[in-house]
Amino acid sequence: MNPLDPTRPDPAGGPVWGWQPGFAALGPAFFTALQPTPVPAPYWVAVSQDAANTLALPPDWLQSDEALQALSGNQLLPGSQPMATVYSGHQFGVWAGQLGDGRAILLGETFGNTEIQLKGAGRTPYSRGGDGRAVLRSSIREFLCSEAMHALGIPTTRALAVTGSPLAVQRETRETAAVVTRLAPSFIRFGHFEHFAARDMQPELRALTDYVIDRYYPACRKAANPAAALLQAVSERTAELLALWQSVGFCHGVMNTDNMSILGLTIDYGPFQFLDTFDPGHICNHSDVQGRYAFNRQPQVAYWNLFCLAQALMPLIETEEPAVAALSTYKAVFAQAFLTRMRAKLGLAQAQDDVQRSDSDGTLIEQLLALLAANRVDYTVFWLRLTEAVESGDFTPVRDLFLDREGWDGWLVGYSARLVQSDGASAAALMRRTNPRFVLRNHLGELAIRAASEGDFSVLHQLQQVLQRPYDTHPEHAQWSGFAPEWASSIAISCSS
Repeated sequence: MNPLDPTRPDPAGGPVWGWQPGFAALGPAFFTALQPTPVPAPYWVAVSQDAANTLALPPDWLQSDEALQALSGNQLLPGSQPMATVYSGHQFGVWAGQLGDGRAILLGETFGNTEIQLKGAGRTPYSRGGDGRAVLRSSIREFLCSEAMHALGIPTTRALAVTGSPLAVQRETRETAAVVTRLAPSFIRFGHFEHFAARDMQPELRALTDYVIDRYYPACRKAANPAAALLQAVSERTAELLALWQSVGFCHGVMNTDNMSILGLTIDYGPFQFLDTFDPGHICNHSDVQGRYAFNRQPQVAYWNLFCLAQALMPLIETEEPAVAALSTYKAVFAQAFLTRMRAKLGLAQAQDDVQRSDSDGTLIEQLLALLAANRVDYTVFWLRLTEAVESGDFTPVRDLFLDREGWDGWLVGYSARLVQSDGASAAALMRRTNPRFVLRNHLGELAIRAASEGDFSVLHQLQQVLQRPYDTHPEHAQWSGFAPEWASSIAISCSS
């Protein structure tokens, strides 16, 4: 019996995919049917068995030539009906018109209600002159980061596999091609709604909205205004996502409306970065010349994007008041979610939120972030050392991170007073579960990429194993939890890949 659908036998022992109508049921206005473009001489780069387990794939299938060819776009998975979806969007704050899956091809939705997508599988009608390919460099980064974010408990698309090919691809330099197999309950974006609203295609807009509500937000169907209820639900999920990003120091880099998931997932890993030194104004994408997507602007940009979604939904919401009410939940949910996450990072299980008090949790966190920024303290190293200090009682290694020792000492007084109100062992345990030792810093990804470009995937696989358990010690890779080397600051990431 096949594990994807135990009601259907599979004499060959391979997967029976059990494709569902899913997005395809919306009709041809929403997509173009097409097949991936094959690549020469594909080879395995990396696979995620953890992601494979979500599909209940047979254990050895990802080692088969069938899988290699299918996930490289060289042959179709049995029964799949691949397509590229159409959407529009705002890019860097400017209406860009029609966009669409320019290098992503949706294979379909499986029996497990998971969409499978190949990124880099060739040109589509929405490629806008591009080649429809992804390169090995960016594919490795996306594979590692999506799986790392999942391990951190941050909502994200997943990466099942990366395959490579000697096919030459021209970006800023000549590189080789790769294909990432991505998984998600849905890849629907804000831009899908913007597309049909901008063209005054109200039947299609309503069909898309009904589909999303019935499939992913069924509670909204019972509301007096289901479209407004959907906007509120998406606003709240997006707020929670942004609070998680900010708490771990994650910069997305290109938060266009077409890169925003309707399910509140982290999607489209391009010029992303985890902060090294804590710099609120850090811009990780060197294509972002105006700094629109700087780290400290991400929460407000997400709100702006939600406003664009609200505009797209207005033909269905009809009046302004419920739309404004739906959007208004974003800021409150973000503030509370961020406070909750940061409180956990400090090991404070009990809240002290009275804003009238000088030692409230919000004030404590605000003062700490200001200190980290002023002293350019390494963000991940700080939280790791603080966790160890709470365990040991010795805060000297944390103090050594600050040039402003008096400022640190003053903050520590207030923090210590809060810790006294908590059990020390419980505080340390909470911090160990909340503060990762390992995140995908730029230089770690670069080490994996450089080795892979020479045909050595061992660094990639070791890094993958570490990032899948980011809170463990991994003593054999302790150096990966330390400071970034000086050369890391010269790594440039952009929209070009």
